[in-house]
Amino acid sequence: MSEFWRSKRVVVTGGAGFLGRYVVQRLEERGARGVFVPRSRDYDLRQLSAIQRMYDDARPDMVIHLASQVGGIGANREHPAEFFYNNLVMGVQLMEVGRQRELQKFVAIGTICAYPKITPVPFSEADLWNGYPEETNAPYGLAKKMLLVQSQAYREQYGFNSIFLLPTNLYGPRDNFDPRSSHVIPALIRKCLEARDRQDDQITIWGDGSPTRDFLYVADAAEGILLAAEHYNSSDPVNLGSGQEITIRDLAHLIAELTDFRGQMIFDTSKPNGQPRRLLDVSRAQQLFGFRAKASFHEGLTATVNWYSQERLQA
Repeated sequence: MSEFWRSKRVVVTGGAGFLGRYVVQRLEERGARGVFVPRSRDYDLRQLSAIQRMYDDARPDMVIHLASQVGGIGANREHPAEFFYNNLVMGVQLMEVGRQRELQKFVAIGTICAYPKITPVPFSEADLWNGYPEETNAPYGLAKKMLLVQSQAYREQYGFNSIFLLPTNLYGPRDNFDPRSSHVIPALIRKCLEARDRQDDQITIWGDGSPTRDFLYVADAAEGILLAAEHYNSSDPVNLGSGQEITIRDLAHLIAELTDFRGQMIFDTSKPNGQPRRLLDVSRAQQLFGFRAKASFHEGLTATVNWYSQERLQA
């Protein structure tokens, strides 16, 4: 329980989503009594009037902005304009109205997709502007990156307290397993389980399997966000990651083992790989607000597979 949160009225946009549910749960565990989760059916956060009404209704001291339109490589390729516009307009207007309402703090959640396509590994926050993002997710990554520009500009001109966090690829129970929009871990888990149950002798995976990723368990990400919200007060960007790297090929074999899929894996090299490597330098988060990922990748992946397996059985 934290006295810091007991007196705070907190809006969590996207609080009913994958990461948002974990953030709301952690807030409640800390004793927060005024958590408000705006639902899209009630507040279309792309509309300025809806944002203003949300501020009127919730009267927040802090906004944790998690809401976004997000997806894997396929979804980014199919909807680049939507991913750019919807994410940009939500964040920019939420922060601007917060500034007008003298909000105590705005916590902006960016994305690892904001980093340049070719970045020295591990990714340091100092390299964030040293190139253009990977093409398939650049519109999404740049839209989110503008929140960093806005945060820094608003702090300089208005003294507005906002922070900008860069989480790596998240995974865990309650992730999105829709094959049209899911990220790589839930997509592979679903493919392997369905192929196993159909007794298929192979599955197809996008790319050649060589790209690497840094995956962060969703409960750890929620903890990192709340530690930053409570203790960090600067507009310098901060990475949130596990500090561990795995290739997509090795990931696929690990998921096949955990799901008991024994067929062949066909890597479709006609499909894009995405960014060649992703691994975050996580030292700044540890130094500034004491965050370090706790869940091992094997533990987190096992929990995710078990959760989705149970969901399939119940369905």
